[in-house]
Amino acid sequence: MRIGETAAAAGLTAKTLRFYEDRGLLPAADRAPNGYRDYPHETISRLEFIRRGRTAGLTLAQIGDILSVRDIGQAPCVHVRDLLANQLRDLDAQIAELTALRATVAEFHDAAAAGDPAACDPERICSYL
Repeated sequence: MRIGETAAAAGLTAKTLRFYEDRGLLPAADRAPNGYRDYPHETISRLEFIRRGRTAGLTLAQIGDILSVRDIGQAPCVHVRDLLANQLRDLDAQIAELTALRATVAEFHDAAAAGDPAACDPERICSYL
């Protein structure tokens, strides 16, 4: 399949395929006599895997590591499980930080909503913060 056909089938752009190939996520495509890239049909499932990995928040480097394990004939399941566990831990920490930030912003907002701008202390930049 030519690059445009492969990209369209995977819901990506040709530029993305070239980028993935440059990054080593896709093996170099064979070239037709006219120089066009000629991807095998299996490339689409690889691209779908990359998309799922990105959806899970994995970096392209992490996805590349998974693909490298698979490319040497090993199942990357344990590696993927560990990456996902780390991702969950990081997400839980981010959620906790955002929850705390939201509480702080809500306190500032409540003070601002109840305040009177005319009573603002001229010595302070803003008495709400």
